[in-house]
This record gives sequence, structure tokens and C-alpha cells, in this order.
Amino acid sequence: MTSRSGEWDLSESRIRIAPSLLSADFGRLAEDVGRIEAGGAEVLHLDVMDGHFVPNISFGVPVIEKLRPTSKLFFDTHLMITDPLKYAGPFAKAGSDLLTFHIEVAPEPMAIIEHIRSLDINVGITLNPGTPASAIAPAVDLVLVMSVWPGFGGQAFIASSLDKLREIRTLLRPDQRLEVDGGIDRTTVAAAVRAGADTLVAGSAVFGQPDPIKAMIELQELAEAAR
Repeated sequence: MTSRSGEWDLSESRIRIAPSLLSADFGRLAEDVGRIEAGGAEVLHLDVMDGHFVPNISFGVPVIEKLRPTSKLFFDTHLMITDPLKYAGPFAKAGSDLLTFHIEVAPEPMAIIEHIRSLDINVGITLNPGTPASAIAPAVDLVLVMSVWPGFGGQAFIASSLDKLREIRTLLRPDQRLEVDGGIDRTTVAAAVRAGADTLVAGSAVFGQPDPIKAMIELQELAEAAR
């Protein structure tokens, strides 16, 4: 699972903190992204919300398109949208390295998976808190477990997500990544790793801190110590 720049290969199993752009300062996105990249980040998590599948609207293709030339980070784009099949192409063209879509909007997930693969990028599938582990599709590069309900930042980590992570981890190959998103901070990151997560999305726990690089490194160290 490589980035278009060839800089990162996420098929290699190791712990990665994925700072979430949604918590960055939208008045200086390129600067904030550059800081965490210089600090050692490999992955940037991009939450796209359509105001329909989730009640909020975040950002779309133009933001990713403008950020792409400024960064070699792996762009992990989480589509919280009703029609991923329709919009996968524009998000791939804008520079996403991976698109994850929600199983809850996909009566025929393989059609979406095959379409995203045809765009020559990586594909992942996302499960909401109420969706069982058995709903995952096996032919993906990454499974994203939501440990909060999507659409709002700052929610508390849902503890039952740990059981789902444990179950899904047993179903994945070594080259498939298991990501968790929601409520990841210094108090929850170790438990998520022990449950099987290897890619940990952190928003306010990184960009919301006085020193985002220091915060990211501390999360990385806590996660690696728990593995």
C-alpha cells in the first residue's frame, strides 16, 4: 500500500499516528501539515463530510487538490458521504492515496472497491460503531473502525470499539492495516493498540495541542510501548 510519491509503504506493519486535518487551523493548512510532516508523520487523515451521510460538511476536492503539491504525506481520505462511487474519481484525481468508504452506504461494496482500485489507488472500508465486524469486505488494504459516531469532533472513545478491533484483527492479513478513528489521545491510544489497531487517527490530540509535533511523538511512543 504505497503513496503516489513512493515515499511511504503502508503495507509494512508498524504503528503510525495519522493526524486528522479536520483539527488543523484552516487558515494555515499547508503550514500545519508541513509541521507534522517535518516532525515525522507518514499519514495525513482527511475527513470528507457531505452533510447528508453525516450532518456536518467539512471540505472536499479543492482542499485536497491544493494541499497535494505541498506534501509527500500519505493522503488517507475518509469519505463520509452517501455516494462514494460517484465521487471516488475526483478525490483520486485530487491526490488521495487511499479512499475509505462506509459499508453502511454500500449494498454492493465490491463494485466500489473495484472502481477505486481501477483508479490506481488504495482502498479501505469503514465501520460505524453500530456496525458489526462481520460486515467488513476482505478485499481491501485497510479497515477503519469508528470509535465515535462520525460527523462530530471531540467525542469520547467508545470502549466497545476495542472488542471490534480485536475481532477484525484476527480476520486481516499482515499487509492489511487496521485503523481506528475517534477519541484517540494519551488515555486511549495504548488500549487501541493492544486491541490490534496499528494506524491511529488523532485530531485534537495533535493539532489541538500547544506543540503538535511533541504531542504526536508522545502518542507514537505510548502506542509503540503498548504493542
